[in-house]
Amino acid sequence: MELDGRVVVVTGGTRGVGAGIARSFLAAGAEVVVCARRRPREPVAAAGRAASFTALDLRDPAAVRDFFAAVAARHGRLDCLVNNAGGTPYRLLGEGEAERHARVVELNLLAPLTASLAAYPWLRESRGSVVMIGSVSGTRPSPGTAAYGAAKAGLENLARSMAVEWAPRVRVNSLVLGMVRTELAHLHYGDEAGIAAVGATVPLGRLAEPSEVGEAAVFLASDRAGYVSGASLLLHGGGERPAFLDAATVNQDEGELR
Repeated sequence: MELDGRVVVVTGGTRGVGAGIARSFLAAGAEVVVCARRRPREPVAAAGRAASFTALDLRDPAAVRDFFAAVAARHGRLDCLVNNAGGTPYRLLGEGEAERHARVVELNLLAPLTASLAAYPWLRESRGSVVMIGSVSGTRPSPGTAAYGAAKAGLENLARSMAVEWAPRVRVNSLVLGMVRTELAHLHYGDEAGIAAVGATVPLGRLAEPSEVGEAAVFLASDRAGYVSGASLLLHGGGERPAFLDAATVNQDEGELR
C-alpha cells in the first residue's frame, strides 16, 4: 500500500479530526501512533489494523522528547508527524485574563513546535515530513476564539519557516481547515438543523468529513507530494460566501452572479 512500512505520529489522534487522520494513515498502510492526554474508549482502527496509543501532555517538553525517543526505539524510524492536537473554548477577549488566552496559544502553537523539534532528528534521518493542522481562523477575524486564530496564524508561518530551515531532508506543510463534521459538531453548530444550516453557507454545501482531512494529510506525507514543502493546502469547501453579496441591493439575480 501507499505508505507501507512508514511510521506516523498523530497528536490528538483519538477523536474527531485526529482520529480521521489516523484512520486514513492506517488504511494507507502506515504504522500509526496516536497520543493524547486521555486514552480513547475504543482503539482507533481502520482496514483491520489499530493505532497504538500513548498518554502524553504535549505541554511537557521533557515528556514529549521521551515520547518520540520511545517511538523511534520501538519502530526503528519515524516518517511523519501530524500536529493535530489543539482547540479552544469560546471566550471573548474581555471575558478572560491574559493567562487563559496564553494557554490556548501554548496548546495550538507552542505544543506543535515542541513536538516538531523533538521529532526532527528521526524525521531528518528518514527524509520525512511534518503536517501542521491549521485553520481558516488563522486567516480571518476570529471573534470569540481570537487567541486560537492568532495561534493558527503563527502555526502556518512556523511551518513555512521550518520548511526552509529543514530542507531538503524534511518537508513541512499545512492543512488549513474549514468546518469539519465530527462527533462534537453539535457543540459548535447545534442540532442537525443547525449543522445543515451552517453547511449550507459553504460553497460545496456541507461540512468536511474527518476522513477527507485524513486523505489530504496522507497525500502531503506521501511520495506524490515529494516536491511540496512550505505549502498551505486550503481544505474548506470553497471558503465562505462574501457577506456583501447578500447585503447589496443590486445583482441579486442568481444568473447574474454566475
